[in-house]
Amino acid sequence: MNVKIDTKEKFTVITPEVTVISANMTAGLDELLLPYIQKDIPHIVLKMDMVQSIDETAAEKLASIQQQFYEKDCSFVICGLQDTVEKLLDEKELLEVMNVTPSESEAWDIVQMEEIERELLGGEE
Repeated sequence: MNVKIDTKEKFTVITPEVTVISANMTAGLDELLLPYIQKDIPHIVLKMDMVQSIDETAAEKLASIQQQFYEKDCSFVICGLQDTVEKLLDEKELLEVMNVTPSESEAWDIVQMEEIERELLGGEE
């Protein structure tokens, strides 16, 4: 899958440069995204502006990957969903378990808030 990667100070923006994310791309999603958990800047913003359609299996994979990020105290925020993709995620009840924002700047806000939350909660342990 072709993607554009833009590394920022606190997170990395990954923009798929495809209009369809199909089931046969799920292994590629793992290979692309999961290594970031081990990086110095492990937080991901997945910018889905170009994606017009996503297969149910791929959508479930994204929800699973996001969960793996959160289990490791890393942020994973999806932004820029097209209406057709958002509708599928909502129908499959995945939208409610995913961290989704309309824009990249709102995704950045969430990454910052989650970082502050981790620092505060980390201090209590």
